Amino acid sequence: MKTKLIFITGGVVSSLGKGIAAASIGAILESRGLKLTIVKLDPYINVDPGTMSPFQHGEVFVTDDGYEADLDLGHYERYTNIVTSSHHNFTTGQIYDTVIQKERRGEYLGKTVQVIPHITNQIKENIYNAAEGNDVAIIEIGGTVGDIESLPFLEAIRQVGHEMKGNQVLFIHMTLVPFIAAAEELKTKPTQHSVTKLREIGIQPDILLCRTDRDLSTELRKKIALFTNVAHDAVIQAKDVDCVYEVPIRFHDEGLDGKIVELLQLWTKRSNLQKWADIVYSFKNPKDVVNIGVAGKYVNLRDSYKSLHEALEHAGIALNLKVNIVYIDSEQIESDSDAMAWNHCDGILIPGGFGERGIEGKIKMVKYAREQKVPYFGICLGLQMAVIEYARNIVGMKNANTTEADQNTSENVIDLMNEQKNVTDMGATMRLGAYPAKFIPDTKIAGIYGSTEISERHRHRYEVNNKFVPELEKAGLVFSGKNVKLDLVETVEIKDHPWFIGVQYHPEFKSKPLDVHPLFYRFVEASYAYKQSKPAK
Repeated sequence: MKTKLIFITGGVVSSLGKGIAAASIGAILESRGLKLTIVKLDPYINVDPGTMSPFQHGEVFVTDDGYEADLDLGHYERYTNIVTSSHHNFTTGQIYDTVIQKERRGEYLGKTVQVIPHITNQIKENIYNAAEGNDVAIIEIGGTVGDIESLPFLEAIRQVGHEMKGNQVLFIHMTLVPFIAAAEELKTKPTQHSVTKLREIGIQPDILLCRTDRDLSTELRKKIALFTNVAHDAVIQAKDVDCVYEVPIRFHDEGLDGKIVELLQLWTKRSNLQKWADIVYSFKNPKDVVNIGVAGKYVNLRDSYKSLHEALEHAGIALNLKVNIVYIDSEQIESDSDAMAWNHCDGILIPGGFGERGIEGKIKMVKYAREQKVPYFGICLGLQMAVIEYARNIVGMKNANTTEADQNTSENVIDLMNEQKNVTDMGATMRLGAYPAKFIPDTKIAGIYGSTEISERHRHRYEVNNKFVPELEKAGLVFSGKNVKLDLVETVEIKDHPWFIGVQYHPEFKSKPLDVHPLFYRFVEASYAYKQSKPAK
């Protein structure tokens, strides 16, 4: 196999940032002219994260081919030119399901099926297939060393290191170097123990990424190197940053890409991270602030809206503005009649979501945005709330609702798609992945895209009920985009409003810091214009 493999593991605690580290390494190597891919191996038994609560797992990222993936795939796409798919994320559930299906078909010729070699062989087969055709494949292993769930993955990559000798495989271990306030010093013992555990499994890391909130001294690096059997110049500081897009620059300054190129014996051009430097400069030196109110029910866990948060920041960076995201709990504002929770916002955004909780609060926010001419951006559920609000307060359908909240409403302007009505399994059964949309010429959204035909990613079960479209159109709501083949509403807008757009899809999944999604750019731009138009206090 010609592809070089980089395995990234983590120790001590979860949430160290292995996903951003993997994506940042990918960004640096791409800047050196290498073709690469990044794969995430997740140790949980769920087949995919699609049925997992955002409180437990954060955002579910959706790929073009309709795969519900770990949120780290979003990092991979934002930092690199990779377009991820179902081949970029494998879970324990998927691996075991594949092996069991092979056993049922008799492919193991009557042998006893075991973790070693059958599970580990399947993991290796998935890795090799995903890596094929690239100069480098970065493989991130979820969880932490010592977790029982991770052991088959760690054993599999140990075997890969044994099979692909020479300069084909590199092991990078990410660990924590905490500062203990009582002792007033950084402690290396957690890193030592983590590496010891990894070595017990049979993996000797080549490079250490040390998460820390302050600089590591030369003496401290030498100590870590000595006790982990890692070269001194391979102990890389992964210091906290204000802007996550600064990580590739910091890694490069630490010599990480040079060390990778040396150990894997890669011939590359020099890295050029000027575009990333420009992004960081704009982020740190905004000309002004714009306040965007985001209404949801998962606001206490920001990772639930990770791609959305990043897409808004991308727009702010491009416009040289600091986007201050004001997360508003839609359940709490259901009884808030004076709109104090959002009346200081320059724009209002309602993202996707599921369930009936908080719906009335969201509808109240839509009404406020429509009447007060505040820029409004509705995504997925946000489009549906806009249609319900318009039906109730403009058309006069007092019972207008979504059957997700009221199954018995006679004015079900939002309803389950027909094919969804007989679905029993919840996993991977929604309308998922990339679908085309066609816009009416001369509408606001067609102008924003600069095209009348686009493709965007979806993740939902409910749609606008076409039965009510004529009446809503007659009252002035513009259904500016449709999926012609499926006869489904994709976008809505209001003509006599400065910026009021709802989309059934999730544009945040395709926004990048180096390629800002036009809808987010124009929404933040309109929100800033609204702020400037308000009388000075």
